[in-house]
Amino acid sequence: MVATSICTFNVNSIRSRVELIKRWLTEKRQVDILCLQEIKCEEESFPFEVFKSLGYECAVNGQKRLNGVAICSKLPMMDIKKEFGNEVLDREKRLIEAKIGETTILNCYIPRGGLEGSERYDYKMEFFRALEKYLKALLEKDEKVLLLGDFNVALTDLDVYDPDVFEGAIGFLPQEKESMKRLIECGLHDCYRELHPRERSFTWWDYRTAGIWRDEGMRLDYILASKSLCKECESIEVDLWTRRRRSPTPSDHAPVIAQFSVL
Repeated sequence: MVATSICTFNVNSIRSRVELIKRWLTEKRQVDILCLQEIKCEEESFPFEVFKSLGYECAVNGQKRLNGVAICSKLPMMDIKKEFGNEVLDREKRLIEAKIGETTILNCYIPRGGLEGSERYDYKMEFFRALEKYLKALLEKDEKVLLLGDFNVALTDLDVYDPDVFEGAIGFLPQEKESMKRLIECGLHDCYRELHPRERSFTWWDYRTAGIWRDEGMRLDYILASKSLCKECESIEVDLWTRRRRSPTPSDHAPVIAQFSVL
């Protein structure tokens, strides 16, 4: 039985990051399935040929200059879904779904939001509620589900380098954390926390403060799995190789990679 590796990575512009990703995949790590967020381009501008040369088929739900998500897979993809029949979920290009093997993969880029009372805060809360409703229906019909991506929420004190620094900050607000918990309580498990219950490990560091060099970050990127699938998670880690580059220019996020014995 061959294990399958799956990665979530907010690339903060795929066209700016494509050479970095190509180097990472050829020099550092083999990944079977890449779930990308914030690609910041429409489908016709996505670098399909680069990924094809690396052995990937790509499904893209893109948006010009903003948002956008993609699934790039070395394994066959079926039932690709880019529209979800909900105005909140479809307002911006933040979701894409595909079936690989027996597993339904839902790749998401949750809105960053804003401070409480702002329009962007309200949209983030709406998005969480709509995604929770969709996820409940999905879990009723599919036993194996992976929900992964950039959730723009650090769930607990362990998920920030200093809780006092982030008190009252976007991404660490009480209602954001509560919304994220409700999503997980639909029937998912945080694969990283299952395997590393007390470890501090981050996936995002502010460009402006050079926080990567002091590890002053937040864990905003997650791989969440339904119960039967979480049991198959053999390992999960944050790979800092792409984030610690000076050239090609890195994203402000690092990829999270999990290995599953069965998908």
